[in-house]
Order: sequence, then structure tokens, then C-alpha cells
Amino acid sequence: MTLSPTARKWVRGIVDFGGLAAFLVAYFVTGKDMIAATWALVAGSALALLIGFVVERRIAPFPLIGGAAALFFGVLTLVFHDTRLLKIKPTVMNTAFGVILLTGLALRKNPLKALLGEAMQMPDEGWRRLTLHYGLFFLGLAALNEAVWRTQPDDVWVVFRFPGLLMLSVVFSFSQVPLMMKYAKTDEPPPPHVE
Repeated sequence: MTLSPTARKWVRGIVDFGGLAAFLVAYFVTGKDMIAATWALVAGSALALLIGFVVERRIAPFPLIGGAAALFFGVLTLVFHDTRLLKIKPTVMNTAFGVILLTGLALRKNPLKALLGEAMQMPDEGWRRLTLHYGLFFLGLAALNEAVWRTQPDDVWVVFRFPGLLMLSVVFSFSQVPLMMKYAKTDEPPPPHVE
């Protein structure tokens, strides 16, 4: 199925955020019922992954990991009727991402370069710094999620979960642009030297 670039963006948005958006809406529509909202999260995540697969005949790794984790933690929450299982999902996922990045760095591997190296050209030093920054950022998000769900009411955590974590991620990514620009390689020849 061939889609226009605009339609592709919509499909990717649904795959990336459909389950979370369904969770947020269902939470407030159902009178702040976390279990009912979890049903919406599970259904929305499954539907979003199905739409992505039907339209693109594949699912990119990050949406697949995120969708599968939403389904896993959502189902656990429904089976055990314990919303704490859903609340620890961002902690578990962000800790895993942070540990993977920092462990890769310690082993002189570069997981970010392996994932993004075709999209962006940088020397190894740039990749090392970017990997360190993202590894620490993910661990910081995990700690922040723990602090929020353990100390704040559900209303605050639900909005922190989505769109709060997304907004923090976007702001952090923009803060890394100067580093990427500093190390970015281009194929353009240097400007001519004028005497």
C-alpha cells in the first residue's frame, strides 16, 4: 500500500502514541478509572501495532518495543488488578534503555550509532558523548517516574506519563542538537579560501 508522506506521518503517530492517547482519554472519560483506562491502553496499543503492520508491512523497532511493553504491563495490570504494575512500566523501560546504552559505552560499543548511524554521520567521539547523555537521561526519567507515581495522585501521574514524558524527551532531544551539529559530518566541500 502506497501512502502519501502526510498519511505516513499520521500512521506513525498512531503507532507511536495511539495506545497512550487512548489511555489518557479513557482515564478522564471514565471518571478517572485506572483499570478502565488500562483496557483502553491495551486495546489501543494492539490496534496501533496492527494498523502499523497492515499499512507499512513492518513495525519499526522502537514502536514495536513500546507497544509490546504497553501490552505486557497492561495485561499484567488487568490480570492482577494492580495499577502499580502499569506505573512501573516507564521505570523499567527507561532503566533498561539507560543501562543498555551505558553498558554498551563501557564495553566500547555504540548502540546509538548502530541504530542511527545511517541517518546521521558523526565521529566516534560524538557518538560516545551522545550515548552518555541519552543513557543518563533515560536513568533520570526512570527516577523521575518513580518519584511522581509514588508521591503524586493518579491525575498527576497520568498526565506526566502522557504527554509529560514525551515533552521531556522532545526538549532533551533538542538540547542535544548543538552537540550533534558540532560533530556532524557533511559531504560538502569546505568553502573556498579567500585571501
